Amino acid sequence: METKWLEDFVSLAETRSFSRSAQLRHVTQPAFSRRIQSLEAWAGTDLVDRSSYPTRLTPAGETLYDQSLEILQALQSTRAMLRGHTTAGQDVVEFAVPHTLAFTFFPAWVSGLRDNFGPIKSRLIALNVHDAVMRLVEGSCDLLIAYHHPSQPNQLDTERYEMVSLGEETVAPYVKPDADGAPLFQLPGKAGQPLPYLGYAPGAYLGQMVDLILKQSGSAIHFDRVYETDMAEGLKAMALEGHGIAFLPYSAVKKDLRAKKLVSAAPTHLKNLELVMEVRAYRERPSTKEAGKSGVHTNRSAGPAPKRNAQALWDYLLARHLGQ
Repeated sequence: METKWLEDFVSLAETRSFSRSAQLRHVTQPAFSRRIQSLEAWAGTDLVDRSSYPTRLTPAGETLYDQSLEILQALQSTRAMLRGHTTAGQDVVEFAVPHTLAFTFFPAWVSGLRDNFGPIKSRLIALNVHDAVMRLVEGSCDLLIAYHHPSQPNQLDTERYEMVSLGEETVAPYVKPDADGAPLFQLPGKAGQPLPYLGYAPGAYLGQMVDLILKQSGSAIHFDRVYETDMAEGLKAMALEGHGIAFLPYSAVKKDLRAKKLVSAAPTHLKNLELVMEVRAYRERPSTKEAGKSGVHTNRSAGPAPKRNAQALWDYLLARHLGQ
């Protein structure tokens, strides 16, 4: 049995909706339903009356709901006590960051913090986008840093989470230059001679952004996908070796552009082949107006008190955001 099954169950008991709870728990509805079924298999009995709407708990479900609240609250209290055993842990701000941002945006951003905010002790947890968001949802980090674009919002509940903007990031196509400094391959390519394309693996967030760029370009782009990975740094390494064109964040290539190791693959007459995303920081709100019985497990919850250093950093980021 996994504790996240109990958190799922508590959410379902309080929202009385599989679809709403799946959204709040940041999983698909089929995956959420499977987790509830796994909990029922562990319990050896039905916990949810599926013949009624809104969803209703069975008598066994009502019993488990009360016990789940006690178990989860006890675990949270124990975790808080364990963290309280060391002051060093309170000094470290934990960031959940998708891989690409961890390699590109984050190092320079932390350097800027040292210059303007002051020294900071940090722990970076590099993950894919989904797992980074889940770190925040499960209370396993202080801040989440992620890309944002209106076409692909992360669906974090604004009643439970707050955000500040940290800046912008531009994604555009780049390629290795030839001996004369011209692009080895230049868009748009031809139907009979497609250009070698270094693409993101299916499901990668930046891959979805590239799909949007190509859809909105208004030009027929002829590509032959020769390589894919879910990390921008992996695509950049292949582009630097001349294997094809890659759409990359500017922060990942700015040094290579200055050194003329990479150049734009888009001619000046082709417009709309880049996209601007926002880089945001998110955290759980320390408190909300309406707290549920379950503490930190639904959108009506009051979050735990943030670490002192994490709160000071958030205040600084918020002041900068509001001052822009």
